[in-house]
Amino acid sequence: MNLKLYGYFRSSASYRVRIAMNLKGLAYDQHSIHLSRDGGEQHGEAFRALNPQRLVPVLDSGDLKLSQSLAILEYLEERYPQTPLLPADSAGRARVRQLMQLIACDIHPLNNLRVLNYLTGPLTLTEQQKLDWIHHWIELGFDALEKQLAADGETGRFCHGDTPTLADCCLIPQVFSAHRFGVDMTPYPTLVAIEEACRQLPAFVEAEPGRQPDAS
Repeated sequence: MNLKLYGYFRSSASYRVRIAMNLKGLAYDQHSIHLSRDGGEQHGEAFRALNPQRLVPVLDSGDLKLSQSLAILEYLEERYPQTPLLPADSAGRARVRQLMQLIACDIHPLNNLRVLNYLTGPLTLTEQQKLDWIHHWIELGFDALEKQLAADGETGRFCHGDTPTLADCCLIPQVFSAHRFGVDMTPYPTLVAIEEACRQLPAFVEAEPGRQPDAS
């Protein structure tokens, strides 16, 4: 059975999984779950049955339906070890996972769509206040990430050395969000340099939100 990826073109979590699958050369069918059309297709009965949390992505491998993007990335790494996206040594793997979690657990959730909708809905924040919230949390996370990567000799052309890892799969979607919301990237030259290195690789380019079938 072909791998099926249920996601949304602009979802950072879906984006990071697309990058990893492309880097590993995996064929997969995309199934769009539009997060804002008709109140959000993730709230429909069919998708709620697939993932009661009502979040994308979901990977269907035939015998396994798996949500949570970091779990999916780890599964892909173990199930398809060709083109490894984690270092061979335990210290390197721990470092990459630390970077992944800094981005995916501490930055991304605070500018997730359902959080932003709650800010402007029940909490009645203005659009400017919402944008201030987004900038605050991205910049706070990027400040720490830039300092860590710039000071660490393990950083190369990519987050860890000179080949892409799962850390880069997480970083690039977050940088995309930063650009989308007008975050000034000038203070983050290391992140910008890694972004430029990633954009030289077809796997990253082909995963970009604007190139997905549901982007139109």
